[in-house]
Amino acid sequence: MLDQVTPQPTIQADRFVLRPLRKSDAGLISMYAADDRVARGTRSIPHPLPPGTTEGFIDRSTKADRTEDVWVIDGKATDLGEMLGIVSLERMDRGQSEIFFWVAPAFWGTGIASGAVKALIEANPHDAKTLFAEVFQDNLGSARVLTNCGFTYLGDAEAYSVARKSTVPTWTYTLKINS
Repeated sequence: MLDQVTPQPTIQADRFVLRPLRKSDAGLISMYAADDRVARGTRSIPHPLPPGTTEGFIDRSTKADRTEDVWVIDGKATDLGEMLGIVSLERMDRGQSEIFFWVAPAFWGTGIASGAVKALIEANPHDAKTLFAEVFQDNLGSARVLTNCGFTYLGDAEAYSVARKSTVPTWTYTLKINS
């Protein structure tokens, strides 16, 4: 049984905050998610990005009965930009959650993704005992983010990518969180 949904916290990191989505984020999310490089790195973002997709994503992500908490990586306070990417946690059962993330290409290689994942691990808003993550095997940067954040390789699998319109080999990772 899934844990009851609680209000989503704002999480402070060194160079940015992780904050809940707002309807006003739609323009920047659409701009970045429409980039083929971003879409191809995810399971769920279509390419090209159809009208209304981002608004539907925000609506689903802000409902009280959601199973996934989604944060904007917001660097406005440090002049990095209001929206650098997205990080989320999807509730699973037995004290487990799965982490997903993407960062706008302009911020690739800057440590933003690693900082966001680390901040989410430290805050542990789902009180998870175990986190899971997966990356497509051709996305070495995201694999490095996970290993740099303490995740260990669990095994190979595959997942369907809407943007690629195909099943893609993945690496699955896990992280036990000390309570």
